Formats: sequence, C-alpha cells, structure tokens
Amino acid sequence: MTITAFTALTALALAACGDGGSGKDPGESGPSGGALPLKGEKIEVAAVWTGPEQENFTKVLKEFEKRTGATVTFVPAQDPIVNFLGTKIAGGSPPDVAMLPQVGAIQQAAAQKWLKPVGPEAKAQLTANYSRGWQELGAVDGTQYGVYFKAANKSLVWYNTAVFENAGAAEPKTWKEFLTTAETISASGVTPVSVGGADGWTLTDWFENVYLSQAGPAKYDQLAKHTIKWTDPSVTAALTTLAELFGKPALLAGGTSGALQTEYPASVTQTFTGGDRPKGAMVFEGDFAAVNIAQTEAKIGTDAKVFPFPAVGTGTTPVVTAGDAAVALKDTKGAQALLAFLASPDAAKIWAAEGGFLSPNKNLDPSAYPNDVQREIAKALIGAGDDFRFDMSDQMPQSFGGTPGKGEWKALQDFLKNPKDIAGAQARLEADAEKAYRAAAKG
Repeated sequence: MTITAFTALTALALAACGDGGSGKDPGESGPSGGALPLKGEKIEVAAVWTGPEQENFTKVLKEFEKRTGATVTFVPAQDPIVNFLGTKIAGGSPPDVAMLPQVGAIQQAAAQKWLKPVGPEAKAQLTANYSRGWQELGAVDGTQYGVYFKAANKSLVWYNTAVFENAGAAEPKTWKEFLTTAETISASGVTPVSVGGADGWTLTDWFENVYLSQAGPAKYDQLAKHTIKWTDPSVTAALTTLAELFGKPALLAGGTSGALQTEYPASVTQTFTGGDRPKGAMVFEGDFAAVNIAQTEAKIGTDAKVFPFPAVGTGTTPVVTAGDAAVALKDTKGAQALLAFLASPDAAKIWAAEGGFLSPNKNLDPSAYPNDVQREIAKALIGAGDDFRFDMSDQMPQSFGGTPGKGEWKALQDFLKNPKDIAGAQARLEADAEKAYRAAAKG
C-alpha cells in the first residue's frame, strides 16, 4: 500500500464520526459519506486487561470499528503477555496487535523479530501528539514499534478524607511526615496503610518511588539497566527506608499476613469502604486506582483525595510512570490504521471520559477527564515533559521484573514478610537479576 493511500485511509479513520443526519446506515458508509476503508477487515487485539479496563478499551475499539468498518476482536491474554504471544506465534496464529505493558516486553518481542515497525501515519500521529520521551520508550535501536496508548502516574497516595479529618491528619510531603501521619491515624483507631502485597508489582512500585527519590535519577537508570548490582548500598538504603513501614505490622491493614493476602483491587476498595472506619486509611498506587474507587460509594475529589508520593530524605518528589503500548505483529493495513488511531487524541478521549485512564497524548484536552483530581494528575504528567522515569521493573527482562511469583515480585513479597533481612533480600534480588539479564543477552 502506498503512503498516500495509507494516509488517506487513516485520515478517514480519524475523522469525526456521525452521518450528518443523512439517514444512511453507518455500517455502509464512513464518517465522510464514502465507503468504509476497512470494511471486511478482521483485526485481533490481545491485552491482559480484564474487568473495567477491558470494557473501556472495548469502547475505543468499537469506535474504530464504526469509523473504518473493520471487525475488531479483543483477545484476553495471560500475564506475562510475551509468553502468551510466543505460544500464539509458535502455533501460527498471532494477533494483529498486542498491548505490551513493559518496555522490556517490547525489547524482547523486537529481539525475537515478532514486531512490525509502525507505519507513516502512526509516526505522524506520534510526532504531533507525543513528547520525545514517550516516543523513545516505544522504539528499539531507533526503530519505532510501539504506540503508548495508556499511561500511568505511579507516584500517588489515595486517602480516605473522613479518616484524615477525624484524626486531624494533613497530607504529608516527606517520608518522615508520611510515617508520622500513619502513626497519627493509627492512634485514632484506624489502620493507616492498605498494601496489595498479594500482587508483587505493587511492591516494586513502592521500592521504585523510594529509590528514585532517595538515590536519584542517575542511580535509578543504572539499576534499571543492571549496570549496578542489587547489592549496591543505594538499594540497602531504599530497603531500609521501606522497612520503616513494612516492619511495623500494626500500620498495615491486616498486618503483614493480611497485606500479603490482599490483591491490588481489594487494597483500594477496602480503603474507601466502611465510611470513616475502613480497613485502611490510605493506599499507594497509580491514577488507575480511580477505577477501583468508582466501585465503592466514595466520590473522588470529596471522599477520596490524593497526594504525591512523599520525598525521601534530601530527595525530591518522585515521578514514576508506566504504560501500555500498542504494537503490530502483522503488517496489515488494519493493524497499522489501528495504531494510528490509538495515537490520536480521539481514541484517548473515549477512555479518558470513563475514568481510571491517563494518556501521554499531549493534545488530549484535559476536559476529557471526568473530574478535577484526574485532570490535575494528567496535567502533571504532560507538564513533566521528558522529565520522568518509567517504571523500573517494566524496563527489566520480564522474567525478573514482570512475572508473578518470580524474580523481583517474589523477592519483595519475601521482604515484606521479613523486612529485617535486608541483606538476604538484596542477595536474592541480585541472583535473580543476574540470571535474567544473562538470559536476555543471549536472546
């Protein structure tokens, strides 16, 4: 397909919807009255999303179908998705597009030569709508493969305002103040911190925010690339800081065992269920926690508020991000058109309106978000430009940084269980990291 034809096709896909009152069947003509450019095309999109995330992403895909005439099927994938895709490819039936939740997964899939470079229209959308940093996260060795559709600000602490008001607690700005606030809330009769320790990735987020603030961006980058070891003194310091919280079971909802048995969704909902007597007063996680809060009776902005992850020591407030990138496993006009659509403000606007979503698309109007809290979170992300750090575990080989029950996830769960054994945790982390990076280097 020529660049001109592709551009025309995708321009139609991005055009405003509606039949202009013509009375025509939208299944027969496109938004501009012409033939639907992808009518008859079948596209499979694989992602690990479930529940509200899957439902909201499906709304985006339905809009793409409406604009193009394509039939898009959502394929539920198991985590880690790279293993799922490998099985599909080995069986000769890969999806057309996949949503990859880790930078490391993009690099691994590119190394396996599974991915197709993005086409000219998707590149044009990326250039127009994304900062250089977000574009580079989707590239491998200078070739653009990924379109970051969904982002996350993973440096937030959500709290139950009624509990804070009853305890006379204020939003802390430093780690020291955070621990003091936790003790104040505990003294008021409510357990202060809800931790979803059954999902190891939440613990990697705790570590990364502490580490980025305390050790600084340069060390963060080095540890992410494993150019310094997990036995480094900077890691010792970060785990020592975390142990100031994890080592006090009375501050954790359900104690240590309760935290280890609590999955992420429950860690959020139990913070905003029970009025001013919840199981936990505050929960650390990204903007996407809004989806889980919406499943309770709490209203964001009044019953549920948020503050930035506190600065540790002499460090600054950390900004850790994450995201899901769309990649093409088949070089078809349907797959390429979908990538271009996902890179547009139109696609981001659909999910933004539903809540629990953050877009790295700088041309998405903040008014698309459903409340002031999420608008401010979005403005902070876009305002950071390229001055952010991507989730460290998502940059690592997936066998270490992104696999349930293994690697960093398991090591930090063990650390939560026994936060006194800092040296043992570091030794396990380094041994697992060394093995994973060595395997990744061999391809």
